[in-house]
Amino acid sequence: MTDTPEDMLKAEIRGTLALVTLARPKALNALTRAMHAKLSELLWSAARDPQVYAVAICSESPRAFSAGSDVREVIALARTDMEAARKAFAEEYGLNWQCECFSKPTVPLINGMVMGGGVGITQFGTHRVAGETYSFAMPETMIGLFPDVGMCHVFARLPGHAGMYLGLTGRSIGRADAYALGVVTHCIDAAKFEEIKAALVDTWPVDTVLDERHVEPGLGELAPYREVIDRCFSGDRVEDIVAALGAVQGAARDWAHSVLGDLGRRSPLSLKITHRHIRESTARDLRQTLQVDYRIAAHILAANGDFYEGARAVLIDKDNAPRWSPAHLEDVTEAMVDRFFAPLGAGELVLPTREEMQEARS
Repeated sequence: MTDTPEDMLKAEIRGTLALVTLARPKALNALTRAMHAKLSELLWSAARDPQVYAVAICSESPRAFSAGSDVREVIALARTDMEAARKAFAEEYGLNWQCECFSKPTVPLINGMVMGGGVGITQFGTHRVAGETYSFAMPETMIGLFPDVGMCHVFARLPGHAGMYLGLTGRSIGRADAYALGVVTHCIDAAKFEEIKAALVDTWPVDTVLDERHVEPGLGELAPYREVIDRCFSGDRVEDIVAALGAVQGAARDWAHSVLGDLGRRSPLSLKITHRHIRESTARDLRQTLQVDYRIAAHILAANGDFYEGARAVLIDKDNAPRWSPAHLEDVTEAMVDRFFAPLGAGELVLPTREEMQEARS
């Protein structure tokens, strides 16, 4: 397979449906800058085309909808052209905002894993359909980054403190938990995806098409631990969360200790950045959250620290032995975290308002 955007991200108009297919299976549909640009172009075109009623996004891969954005590409850019690396983040966050402001129904048909940048192109539309092998995660703290693409805005609004749990640990959840939390809108087995596309080709109402095929997913794996999550992940500091998890007794003790083990493998600096970003995002709308995402990402690129080391350990050398700096939570000071939220002056990302986005489609 060649690596042109047209090969990796296919688009066609079928009746009143604009169908987008992610087709980079060997990379689990990791999204490149070129794929982001192509999707943005397609969304603008669909918004302006009176024939298009809805947009569906699907994957050719049975294993994954999208494993996220192509981190290797960003790291390579940062090593040679820092401005281009920053621009890659700006373009991605601009696309996330475009997805939020898109004026027609969007129906991502998600089976297999969806992480990071894949979440960013599906979470902000009107509908989100989860197949039977759906698996959601924002694992950025594992590579010295933070849950970006606007997800701290979402995490800040999930029931209880489930968003803080998902953001800090990077753990995956299946469709039952995702549906219970509102991360997805419908649970429909992948065998029905072609039926959905066919109905949308003929302009059947999206809600009717999806509601008729939705199946109740039952209780998720998190259901027995929701009370523990809400109690432990409400802490004002990451250290408080760690202490609360360590104090859990009874039936949930082993589970809580496994969560502690996961947190212990994450970048301490990333954990504290993420904790602050989620808490502060309760007072921000999505546009503001994405602009802060860019501020943090730009500082992380410039720091030449845990993000590069995490990418090396997990994605490049794959030794899974990152050397974090600082290595311990207690060594990460508030002043260190402050630096990643510091304004960029003339370098800030300024996204159009929702009204300006609506005007631009005409």
